[in-house]
Amino acid sequence: MKISELGEFGLIERIRRQLPPPHSGVVRGVGDDTAVLRSPQGGYLLATCDVQVAGRHFLLGKAAPDQIGRKALAVNLSDIAAMGGTPTYALVSLGLPADLDVEFVDALYRGLNAEAARFGVSIVGGNLSSAEQLFVDVTLLGEVEPEHLLLRSNAKPDDVVMVTGDLGAAAVGLDLLQAERAPNLLPAMREAVLQAALTPTPRVKEGQIIARSGLASAMIDISDGLAADLGHICDESRVSVRVFAEPLPIANSTVEAAVAVGRDPLDPALHGGEDYELLVTAPRANAKALIALVQSQTGTPLTIIGDIIPPNEARTFIRGNGRMIPLHARGWNHFR
Repeated sequence: MKISELGEFGLIERIRRQLPPPHSGVVRGVGDDTAVLRSPQGGYLLATCDVQVAGRHFLLGKAAPDQIGRKALAVNLSDIAAMGGTPTYALVSLGLPADLDVEFVDALYRGLNAEAARFGVSIVGGNLSSAEQLFVDVTLLGEVEPEHLLLRSNAKPDDVVMVTGDLGAAAVGLDLLQAERAPNLLPAMREAVLQAALTPTPRVKEGQIIARSGLASAMIDISDGLAADLGHICDESRVSVRVFAEPLPIANSTVEAAVAVGRDPLDPALHGGEDYELLVTAPRANAKALIALVQSQTGTPLTIIGDIIPPNEARTFIRGNGRMIPLHARGWNHFR
């Protein structure tokens, strides 16, 4: 079997089955946004890593070096946010073509340092290697109080599904970056979706507030696309879900840009990936208070978009006309 036949998540599960039982200090290993480890001081240590590869995660010539650096750290910060944690220390490994300008590396680190300073992270080391293809590999550590940890695996039937911010902008921004001819868009709308693609904003403060409130049951960040990441919650929590089209938060700039590149705006909102918003489940009775709390403390909207339902029911997407269609976990998947 080729890796392309198995796909990213099939390969992860195959590797997961081969790993030996975890050490007693492991609270959560493979299967969530970060690993969760017991620290000697009694709290929990969070550990995650993510690699950004030229041509796969960013486009040289389209993304500036400082933007590449910012995004490389931001995608890891989003994982810590999804656990309700506080990021602390980062290690950065670079694979660099030998003929790359040194000034490119300087600018890359300006972006890394700016993002680190924004969220109180110290970059404490890393590694360098020559490589045919430029890549930036970040390992990020964080911490969370045990009573505030949120996993993917605790969603329950009759919970509501909520999402921070809005959806689909990053995917449409990537469409614009790859377009041979720039579509006719207002500059502000174009800039909004391009910034979402090039310099995403991790919802670290929002994640902390949600976790510390005690009002939510599960959380994940949207990196692979709403439908795919909802699928991860359903798989780990052993539940199902229904999502409604009408309340999906899609910014006007995303709608206009999607139409300009010939896409139904619902497609990037459901399947686009790299939004790095937080997808949250909570008991229905807690939803109103949680929405008000996040809005008042961060200014970020939290929108109800669906319901968690029993596992024997189909995962469905309900369009504005009431038509129910299967909610396929189609989104970003390496190797496919």
